[in-house]
Parts: sequence; C-alpha cells; structure tokens
Amino acid sequence: MKKRKKLLGLLLAGAMALGLTACGAAGAGAEQTGSAAQEQGTEAAGATAPAAAPGEKVINVGVTDTLGTLNPLLLDGGEINKYATGLMFLPLMELDQDLNFQPMLADSITTEDNKNFVVHIDDNATWSDGTPVTADDVLYTALRLCSPVINNTSMMYYVFEGVGDDGYVEAGADSVAGIQKVDDKTVQFTTKNEMPLSTFESTYARYLLTLPKHVIEQYSEEELSTADWFNHPDVVSGPFVVTEFDQDHYISYEANENYWKGAPKLDKLNIKIVDGSQLYAGLQSGEIDITQHTMSVIPLEDYDSVEALENVEVVYGDPVTNQSVFIQTANVSDVRVRQAMLCAIDREQILQGLLNGHGEIIDGFLSSASPFFDDTITPVAYDPEKAKSLLEEAGWDGSQTLRFYVNSGDNTFINAANIIVAQWAAVGIKAEIQTVDFATLMSVAGGDDYDVLAVQYTYAPVDPYPDMSWLLGGEGSWTGYGNDEVNDALAKSQKTSDPEETKELFSIVDRRVQEDVPMFSAYVISAQGAVNKRVIGAKPSVYGFFNDVQNWDVSE
Repeated sequence: MKKRKKLLGLLLAGAMALGLTACGAAGAGAEQTGSAAQEQGTEAAGATAPAAAPGEKVINVGVTDTLGTLNPLLLDGGEINKYATGLMFLPLMELDQDLNFQPMLADSITTEDNKNFVVHIDDNATWSDGTPVTADDVLYTALRLCSPVINNTSMMYYVFEGVGDDGYVEAGADSVAGIQKVDDKTVQFTTKNEMPLSTFESTYARYLLTLPKHVIEQYSEEELSTADWFNHPDVVSGPFVVTEFDQDHYISYEANENYWKGAPKLDKLNIKIVDGSQLYAGLQSGEIDITQHTMSVIPLEDYDSVEALENVEVVYGDPVTNQSVFIQTANVSDVRVRQAMLCAIDREQILQGLLNGHGEIIDGFLSSASPFFDDTITPVAYDPEKAKSLLEEAGWDGSQTLRFYVNSGDNTFINAANIIVAQWAAVGIKAEIQTVDFATLMSVAGGDDYDVLAVQYTYAPVDPYPDMSWLLGGEGSWTGYGNDEVNDALAKSQKTSDPEETKELFSIVDRRVQEDVPMFSAYVISAQGAVNKRVIGAKPSVYGFFNDVQNWDVSE
C-alpha cells in the first residue's frame, strides 16, 4: 500500500501536472474573450517583474501555473517548478521536442540489464564558480531526495536498492546502497526490479536536479527544507540564476555568464505568472514574448484572437493532454453499459464544436504524440442505436442516475459534459453533472463514491506505464478495474527496452481498455502556443522548451 501511495504522489504531482494544473488557469479566463482581456489592460500581465534597462536583451515568458518552490529537493513534478528550477540546476537528461532524450548534465545513461543504470556526467560540466560537477554532487542530491527528514513524497525512490518501501532511507544515513559512485564523473543506480531505460530516464533522470555539494553541505537536512539560499543561489549549473521572485507573479533571472555550455545571449529572462485571460493582451502589447503549451493555458475562446495578431507566430503543440473520463467499474459493473456510454457520445462533434478541431480522438491512453501509438486501433464510433441495443441486452431500465463529477475550473469540459449527458439521455442513460473544485475532485477520485469522473490528464508519451498500472490497478484505483491480460502486458513492458515489443504490449492494454471501457478519452487537446516575432531561436514546444535557452535571442 505504501508503494501505491507513493505512485499516486508522483502521478498527481508529475505526470498529471501538465493537464491538471492547467484547468484552473483555463477556467479563470473562460468568461473573457480576447477583446475583453484587452479592455482589462496589461497591468497584471506585466505583474511587478523588474523592468529591462536600456539595451538589455530580455525575454518574458507568460505562464498560468503558480510557483511552489525553487528548491530542487522539494520538487513536486509540477511543470513550472521543474522548469523554473531547471534553469538553474540542470536535470541529468531531458526530453526534446521530438521526444528524444537530450543530454543535459549527463552526457549518457546506459544499462545492460535494465537494473543497473550507469550515469556519466559530462566531462565539461562545471558549476558557475568553476568547480567541476562530480558524482559526489549527484550522490549528495539523491541521498537527500530519499531522506525522511526532507520528506519529499513525489520522487518514488523506493525502486532503488537500499531504500525502504516508503521511499526513504534511515534518518541520518550517509549513503544509498543502490546509488553508488563509480568514479568522479560516473554514478550507478541499481533498482530492485527490472525497469526500461526510458522509464529510468523519464521518471528519475528528468527530475534529479543536481545541487552543488561543496556549497550547501553546510546546511543540516532540517535546514535544507527552508534554507533561503535556494531563493538566490550563488552557484548554479544552468544557464540562468534567479535574482528575485514573487511566488504568485513572477520569477526573474539573469544570465550565468560562466555557463559551461556557453554564455546565454540574453541578459535576463522573466517568467510572468498571469491569469489565462491576460495572455492575449500581453502577447498583443509585447509584454509577453512567448507562451508554452503546458505552462501557459490560452483560453480556447482567445485562440482566434491570438492567431490574428501580426506580431506573433502561433504554434500548436502535439496532442498530449487527454480529457479522460473514468468510470468506477464497481458501480457501473456491466461492461455492456460502459460500452453503451461510449457509443452514445459523438466525440468528433465535441472536438470540432468546442476545440475547433485542435486535437484528436483516441481510445485508450496513448495519443499520436507517443512513439508507442498504435494507429490500427480505430476509435469507437458514435452509434446511438448500438448503444440502445447494448443497454437492452444489459437489462438497463434507466432508473439509475449516474453521478458525473467534473472540474468546476474547466469551462470547456463543462460544456462538453453537458453535451455528453444530453447524448446519454437520448439513449436512456440518466446522469447528473456535479461540478466541484479541483481539490474536491481529487478527494472524490480517491474513493469510490462516484460513477463517472472527468479530469485533464497527461500520460507521458514515452513512459505511460506508471499511469496505466495505477489507473487499471483494480480495487483502490480510480477505475476499480483489473484484468489479468492487462497486468501481464504491463509487467512484460517493464522487462524490455525494445520499442516494437513495448508498443505491442501497450497496444494490448489500449485494446482491452477500448473493449471493457473502464475509462475513455473525450478528446486529446493540441494546445496553442505563441511567440513574438522579435524572438530568435525559441519556439513553443510541449517538451524541451528550455533545453537550449542559452541560444535564445531577440532582434534589435
């Protein structure tokens, strides 16, 4: 049970962060059009970030997520926390825009047995004070990430040898048996069970933001959770260092002129935290230079207005954010009823009508953005007559009213939910929408006192296993659904690094989900991003947005 709690911790904080944190931001702007936002003005879009001095090269990134912390030891997996902190302390690896793993602090990660993962730190990697980045820095950081004193509940380090099932080592431990130094530039991570290289890279290498041991070992573990040093660090490995920030409004950085990959071309970078309704006005005025698909949620009703701006280029992202609908199979136990629920929905109508076609319809977990996507799985078509027939076979008398929980902050899906409920009613399924705030929605999801529940959810395209295994994990999961064939396929997926074999195994899961319908996808969103035409070398992307930020520039 402890493992499951830890898994759910990462699920909520990491994999879901792309979609879940976006809902409130999107909803906040749902009642304003672009012109209304323009009338409101751009004062909030500018927040109180320091103004650029004459001649300085500055780029302002507009985001709608809020910042939790700049301390890598307290990283919760949220997008803005990861990226804002990663500008200073590089991850070992990061995904690029094509979903390939790009070396960051490490130049390679290899394994011969899917249990021992050898991480080699780039020989050129140095801290901003000129000190080489070493294996000791990685060991120091990893030890703290599995410390019960730091108490980070999101990192799932229980997979490594020497770490307890609760994800922690003993208090005061000075090493981890499964994380050992090979030489000054090499660390070996040893897992208890087999794990594909892609899982190690996606779940651990992307979220281990190495700290400078020689600078912060002065702090006790108790002090590390609150040390003010993280708010204005004097030694970093990344391209920028924070100068000041306001948790709710902005994060301001200046260039690390000693960045080992090359000094940034920009003098400063600001991340401006705004309401979604303010992004259009900020892009129009130039107070915001660039937005990114997962941290910057432009309201759907502003898409056309943003596209009409002459000073920006619009870039639609890969379809990764899934509007998932989970059915509590313990309460809707007849598979024919669940099949009817899916057949009765005209998902293409919803996609075109509410999202203007900016997305796709799939069945299962994997969208076309995933290297494991199986395009031979044809989504279930809208067929109300078949739905009626299935309900008749199941002996459905229409007396039950399904409780359909929806995030009150996601106005787009509230509209979609109303369409879905109307289409269910047309075939004889009664449902009542219950809109609740996000925290309440997550509380509801943790039990089984609901029939249907919808939430935006991003399944990591290169590693959907953690989400699949949790959501289809039988009693106690969001769906209450379990299946031996699914369990077997998921277990085998953890014992291979062959992409084609992995694709076949995940296809088994998606096909079974399509047939048994413990969950379905209402649609997958291709979100809008935008960049000012004065910006050089930067382009909105779902993954890899800041990977080469040192090359960003602005035209004179």
